[in-house]
Amino acid sequence: MINRRNLLLGSAAGLVAASLPLQAQIDHSQHQPETHTKKSAQPDHLQHQHAAAKTERPSTKHIPAVSTQKPELTAQGYRPVITPNGRTLGYRMNQGVKEFHLIAEEIEHEFAPGSKIKAWGYNGSTPGPTIEVVEGDRVRIYVTNKLPEHTSIHWHGILLPWGMDGVSGLTQTPIKPGETFMYEFTLEQHGTHMYHPHADEMVQLATGMMGMFIIHPKEKTTPEIDRDYVVLLHNWAVHPGTYRPDPSVMTEFNLWTMNSKVFPAIESMVGQTGERIRIRVGNLSMWNHPIHLHGVQFEVTGSDGGRWPQNQWRKEVTEIVGVGQTRDIEFIGVPGDWAFHCHMSHHTMNAMGHEVPNMLGVKQPQAQLNRVLPGYMAMGEHGMAEHQKHVDMGHMPGPENTLPMMMGEGLFGKLEMGGMFSMIRVRDQLGDVADMYQPPAGTQAQKVNNVPQDIPT
Repeated sequence: MINRRNLLLGSAAGLVAASLPLQAQIDHSQHQPETHTKKSAQPDHLQHQHAAAKTERPSTKHIPAVSTQKPELTAQGYRPVITPNGRTLGYRMNQGVKEFHLIAEEIEHEFAPGSKIKAWGYNGSTPGPTIEVVEGDRVRIYVTNKLPEHTSIHWHGILLPWGMDGVSGLTQTPIKPGETFMYEFTLEQHGTHMYHPHADEMVQLATGMMGMFIIHPKEKTTPEIDRDYVVLLHNWAVHPGTYRPDPSVMTEFNLWTMNSKVFPAIESMVGQTGERIRIRVGNLSMWNHPIHLHGVQFEVTGSDGGRWPQNQWRKEVTEIVGVGQTRDIEFIGVPGDWAFHCHMSHHTMNAMGHEVPNMLGVKQPQAQLNRVLPGYMAMGEHGMAEHQKHVDMGHMPGPENTLPMMMGEGLFGKLEMGGMFSMIRVRDQLGDVADMYQPPAGTQAQKVNNVPQDIPT
């Protein structure tokens, strides 16, 4: 088993040679689905070229954000959802039926600059493109299997005929490599749903096969939504120096993602002050996630059961999204760059390890250790933050194809976050980009030199 102790002791040279700091700019075009490429006969590790590059420290203005343009209402009267780092799947109309095509295939996926894997997904990405329809629509979905093994698709939480439920061996024969199956049903509900295989599920979910399925209500609901976001939570086990997820890991995952990205490569969500913003969160990971939003008390308003009656809404600042569940939260935007993250602290870090000895309070003679293990960095006599004084980027480097545990740069320094962390970036007036937030005078915490002596302690 590879854990952080083995990672550090067995990969000392890689700790220096393979440090891969975040690019200062992340081009928005990188978030378009990659095209399927012909497989190479070379081993996985030879298909990836990694070069350490010195870059300027990224700041929040360089952390990618979705478009600031608010989607217009469609002819069917709904406002399209926005999938950070993703897209909505196109369709064609055929005699009143919406026809979609999903292709299950192997892809190359990047969690953030410096970490790429061979994943399985749909139509060139993981998660696959979001399917977006309306209650009452009849849909026909073609599924082509380009994987090296059979598969199926289950339409998670959707009411449909038994034979369309997508459970291999129970409701259908498996889709063999090279085959295409057709699923067809009428949507009898609305809500936030998901799709994923029910064939060799442990492997196929672990390697990234999943997506969101959004059904808008046929009748208009109030209050109206101005911006509607879709986030799918997942976990991955990618051992240091490897390029394929390990499906045998059941609890000790080392990467925690939103839409299969880790912070700061996760696109921030944006909004304007006073807008009603909805975030639809789905969980196809192996853990429950307490999702926390700073700056507001949001309302929990829906799930795969649709948008609930308003007398069932409840105010929260943290909502647990269980495995296999979806939850919708809504709030009115207030200005700022507000954190949005899982509140399990180890889920907001990258390249996690396990079975690590507690080094707090233990003197660690760095110079002597380096004579035995060149490049080794001792871990935290006084806490993890001390690494900021050792590494230019403020983050501990790791072996090939791993990421720093904490990444990104904010207005006031290093953001000690990674993994399942993002931001809601709300401005009084949105321009073409969400520039760095500047707090108004008198609203910023600051250092003081003296504390009044008469304050009780």
